[in-house]
Amino acid sequence: MGVSGCGKSTIGNALADQLNIPFIDGDDFHSQANVNKMSSGIPLNDNDRKPWLQSINTYAKECDTDLIVACSALKKVYRTWLSKDLNAKFILLDGSFELIHERLRNRTGHFMSAQLLQSQFDTLELSKECIAINIDQEVEGIVKEILNKIE
Repeated sequence: MGVSGCGKSTIGNALADQLNIPFIDGDDFHSQANVNKMSSGIPLNDNDRKPWLQSINTYAKECDTDLIVACSALKKVYRTWLSKDLNAKFILLDGSFELIHERLRNRTGHFMSAQLLQSQFDTLELSKECIAINIDQEVEGIVKEILNKIE
């Protein structure tokens, strides 16, 4: 979990490879209306996010295996919707605004606008169920740290 550009897909894929379990990207579950809003620089609200998160939850419950899900899950209520009736662990990929903004500025081919980054930092709610991992390190180091903290 984390703000756009923190590395959810990259780290999620690498972690799934290490654990030999499937990976899904929550972005793939957004409605076209959500994608259009974000592409236009308009932040999603709770009404936009709830059906999106519920669709990820439904998919995860239909799987008969553990899986890694990359999803922003910025608010506690979002994590509640996402994990309903699931045994979920939330790993926060934590980094400074400056680091992540630079990554977003250099990213191509994604609908999320860098101008929405501040709104994501403003929305982010941390709670005790979130395991925070500093992203200012190589992918291998992040994955190793995650594995150490979830075992």
